[in-house]
Amino acid sequence: MQPLVFHYDVISPYAWLAFHELPATLAGLGHAVEYRPVLFAGLLKAHGHKGPVEIPAKREWTWRQIDWLARRHGVPLSAPAGHPFNPLALLRLGLACAPAGRMPGRRVVEALMRHVWCADGADPLEPQRLAALTRRLDPERDPQGPQVKDELRALTEAAIAQGLFGVPTVEALGRLYWGFDALPMLREDLLAAAAAPT
Repeated sequence: MQPLVFHYDVISPYAWLAFHELPATLAGLGHAVEYRPVLFAGLLKAHGHKGPVEIPAKREWTWRQIDWLARRHGVPLSAPAGHPFNPLALLRLGLACAPAGRMPGRRVVEALMRHVWCADGADPLEPQRLAALTRRLDPERDPQGPQVKDELRALTEAAIAQGLFGVPTVEALGRLYWGFDALPMLREDLLAAAAAPT
């Protein structure tokens, strides 16, 4: 069975919400998931878009909405200090936890997400916190090595070529499902595909 692909950047609160809720979305469907990091800023640049927090009114709305969504769905969430921040170190750390050409597993991605979104407003890039996370994850490769940097760049470029414009995006059934609010649509389509005659 072809795995679903969950494209994420740890900078996105919607990616954390979707990551948290994805198992419930896929309950009973038996789909494997590949967690694929991309640099959200690269997607924005490729499409000439501004990030939500770069537009003052949209920034205010985004934080109000994610707070409401987190409470509604019972997802722990506290905004990190200094958001937006540069997520490259965390994205590369995740990739470095897997062998070359492989994607990080759910356990690693969850540790990265919780480091950002469940730390009572701490700075995700504070050197001591980042060093402690690195020790805990014990990466197989150097997160700052050229191989890992090239992999993340290639994954982002491939996502752009595929038409991704934001995170989270789930790739399934030959289609892209963008955003936390697309999860019910994804489940409905997967159920329909499973029920279709072969």
